[in-house]
Amino acid sequence: MHLISPAYAQSFGGGSSMASLAQFAPLILIFGVFYFILIRPQQQKAKALKASLSAMKRGDRVVTAGGILGTVQKTREGSNEVEVEIAPNVRVTVLRETISAIVKPVAANDAKPPATPAKVS
Repeated sequence: MHLISPAYAQSFGGGSSMASLAQFAPLILIFGVFYFILIRPQQQKAKALKASLSAMKRGDRVVTAGGILGTVQKTREGSNEVEVEIAPNVRVTVLRETISAIVKPVAANDAKPPATPAKVS
């Protein structure tokens, strides 16, 4: 009496390495796609935010993680605290890590002029 059928036993032993690689190829491909579409851009965005937070200076407009807009009034060297004015004469101290974006002002000359409709004569 056989405990394991011959067909079942043959599928486990003697398989080529190419067949086992072919089984893992879709998983490797999926990981590669996720890395280049999701993971890598997120890492680059985090690196750029970290660089801009370290270069933050007085007068920069910032957005906190809570959605509060403010202007940097004072940065403390060696500390992660930043003093931000959120309204006239209202200043709060926030941590650098809670600043989610630095708003770059658009110069008047760089702003796109509104499209004017063509005149029909």
